[in-house]
Amino acid sequence: MRQITIYREPGRYAGWPANYGIWSWDNEIVVGFTVGYHKSDAGFHRRDRDKPFTAMQARSTDGGETWTVSETPCKLPGTGTLSANEHVQDKDKQQEDSSYLTPQTVNLEHPDFAMMCSRSGLKAGAQSWFYTSTDRCHSWQGPFQLPMFGYTGIAARTDYLITNSEKCLVFLTASKSDGGEGLVFCARTTDGGQTFSLHSQIGPEPEGFAIMPASVRLSESHILVAVRCRGKSDKTGKNWETLLNWIDLYASDDDGKTWNYMNRPVEDTGRGGNPPTLTRLHDGRLCLIYGYRDAPHRICAKLSNDNGNTWEDEIVLRDNGGDPDIGYPRTILRPDGVVVTVYYFDEEPDGERFIEATLWKP
Repeated sequence: MRQITIYREPGRYAGWPANYGIWSWDNEIVVGFTVGYHKSDAGFHRRDRDKPFTAMQARSTDGGETWTVSETPCKLPGTGTLSANEHVQDKDKQQEDSSYLTPQTVNLEHPDFAMMCSRSGLKAGAQSWFYTSTDRCHSWQGPFQLPMFGYTGIAARTDYLITNSEKCLVFLTASKSDGGEGLVFCARTTDGGQTFSLHSQIGPEPEGFAIMPASVRLSESHILVAVRCRGKSDKTGKNWETLLNWIDLYASDDDGKTWNYMNRPVEDTGRGGNPPTLTRLHDGRLCLIYGYRDAPHRICAKLSNDNGNTWEDEIVLRDNGGDPDIGYPRTILRPDGVVVTVYYFDEEPDGERFIEATLWKP
């Protein structure tokens, strides 16, 4: 198990790969994240809300051993920041000017294809859009607007399963009926990304939230989705710090048309919670990875050898986090079976937040 630093600069705040995405082609890997500025007294996320965040992507051509970092080469539907409005003041928020492009059919099975989903917010009124690339993220076409699918807001991150050259399932988060975040659902395109329609909602509308789905396909019809969840604890008050956070697992046996609750692979992800990644290994086992935000602050994994019906004990990938502000992982599987997990991390409470990768073989 090895730790590789992807981006780390004094005084800077780098975070949240799960908000952007990860893509791979054999040993070439690209991961997205965002970079702002550190501020000691800014609360849970020690970032300076008075300064802008810049969307970045890192590329490795040797399976995650070494990385180069550059700005994400994509155009916003307006001005501001990419998927980071909640972390900046109004002057730096993403302001839409309706400059969305009209999507054209793209070959979803193009050997160098990638899709990235983005959002303007988290609650009612949030709009989302997507980009496509056919040159391994060297350029992004878009932005192309996603519909509202009948919900009050769409807070998209990147998670999709390609069926063929024209069909794809996209897993998204929507605002609840009261305008808060959120619930998860599945959308579908059958024309190479020109149009999207609501395919199904995954689980009932929660009392707390269910957000940031992570999907894996087990067969032509069988799909699993892990979901970041939050709900009430037995503590009094409504402060988010008193709430419980966990990860639930849902299954579909009809290619995402209907869903059944399976189990809770992770009972607790700590203060604030953390999203999952879900990966099928070459030997058929499932690998679930997440951040744990209580002490000892760490990045964790769990394995299942029966398609998610049961889960083995937690494996600690890294355990020297300085405070709860860590995690948001994205994961790919190399051809040689090595798992590459990228996340943001810190080593001391008032230190810079940086982007790290753990390379390991389950």
